Amino acid sequence: MNTNAARILEQHGFGYSVIEYDVGDEDLSAQDVAQRVGLPPEQVFKTLVVRGDRTGVILAVIPGSSELDMKLLAAASDNKRVEMVAVKEIQPLTGYVRGGVSPLGTRKKHPVFIDEMAEAWDTISVSAGLRGAQLLVRPSDLVSAAEGKVCDITH
Repeated sequence: MNTNAARILEQHGFGYSVIEYDVGDEDLSAQDVAQRVGLPPEQVFKTLVVRGDRTGVILAVIPGSSELDMKLLAAASDNKRVEMVAVKEIQPLTGYVRGGVSPLGTRKKHPVFIDEMAEAWDTISVSAGLRGAQLLVRPSDLVSAAEGKVCDITH
């Protein structure tokens, strides 16, 4: 499977593997994906699309078992406040549908903030850019390919 996200990892010379799974009825949660791919929710990272009052759109990559801490993300991204974007805005902003947003290969490049919990794993799972496919990638490779910043953004 060759998605934009996978191509970006390849362009950087980073290894990855693809885990395909059957998409559930309408449960798009990271916990459901974790169960379907046979990984703990702490290792399956979800990409949330957020808007900062100063910087605009931001991608927050957090463990499936965690919740985004808006205050921590705002501080890390040099914003006074951040808020989730409306579901209807996700595809126009990223090129991806809800439940398939990858931190790599978005329509326009957005700042990427990856929760520091990623560093606890040899590999983490992130969306390959479509529902039903996850990329298993080293956190350091993801940070480099996404030009991301690792920080504490969850509670």
